[in-house]
Amino acid sequence: MADKGTDKFPLLGERVRVRGDFNVQNLVRENVKRLKPYSSARDEYLSDGSVMVFLDANENPFDNGVNRYPDPHQRSVKHILAELKGVRESQILIGNGSDEVLDLLFRAFCEPKKDNVITTPPTYGMYKVLADINEIKVEEVLLTDNFQPDVENILNAVDDETKLIFICSPNNPTANSFEVGRVAKILQKFNGLVVIDEAYIDFSENESWISHLREYPNLVVTQTLSKAYGMAGIRMGTCYASKETIDVLKKIKPPYNVNELTQQRAKEGLLNQEQVKKQVKEILDQRELVREALLEINFVRVVFPSDANFLLARVDDAEKRYNELLQKGIVTRNRSKQPLCENTLRFTIGTAEENKTLINTLKELDHG
Repeated sequence: MADKGTDKFPLLGERVRVRGDFNVQNLVRENVKRLKPYSSARDEYLSDGSVMVFLDANENPFDNGVNRYPDPHQRSVKHILAELKGVRESQILIGNGSDEVLDLLFRAFCEPKKDNVITTPPTYGMYKVLADINEIKVEEVLLTDNFQPDVENILNAVDDETKLIFICSPNNPTANSFEVGRVAKILQKFNGLVVIDEAYIDFSENESWISHLREYPNLVVTQTLSKAYGMAGIRMGTCYASKETIDVLKKIKPPYNVNELTQQRAKEGLLNQEQVKKQVKEILDQRELVREALLEINFVRVVFPSDANFLLARVDDAEKRYNELLQKGIVTRNRSKQPLCENTLRFTIGTAEENKTLINTLKELDHG
């Protein structure tokens, strides 16, 4: 592949050479290369809006709003997302939650019992679960003590069978964003796919890596409507990558993986950006109030910086404090079993009233 020249990289404030040495086809499993995807009735005929008699898909003909199969390619949702994210529709894949997107990446690019992926604990637990389901070895490279990717050790862990590197930024459960220079170096040096999970990006002031898909053909970005958009119940995740990578994933996705009700609710939410911005601002304001309150609690040792809709705090005894809060009707998350997270609790930012209840309860326990 010919060199594509250089582009300005605003995140780094310098010019970087666009990678021209990467071909995603070199990563695709051989059986996937040979695969002929299933062609559904709605693939063979695309409505132009005309009134038609549909007798092609063996559907129930009585209209109840959901008796017809949904658009298998979610075209109307992708049209909105393309406008919002500044990408082409051909660079978008929509999944039944981000977990389906992640699973598709394993199934498309990782050969069971042969290939491996790299994760950076403490991080989102589904990467390892999906790897185990697909019989893919996981090489774990711990974050540094300040919760940043250990780039040298990550690159040293790469071998000829390493297909994917998973990077969660802002990270779960640590809540921090990763330094841009560290991530960029991995993208520049690794000849596989770098999957950046941006589930919490809407709560961060940092720029999404989506705007740098052109520089890095090995970049894959996943996002979700479950967090800032407040639609965890509809299960919709999104994937942004090069057209070549998306084409591979489309070959193996189920034909109707995103149902009609999800598509309709997603469009409503995506078109209501003012509400999303308002709720994000309120969550961020409340996050600061909770952070300040946690710092006043004697049994809280550290409150870590957050670019997400939650806070990670180190306490004196996480198991004890978790159970005490549970007895008071407050459910938090004990993350102590995660590497580098000894005696930590994760506090999701709730409504103003819920946060007030949390703060008052913590004060009671502090003086109890």
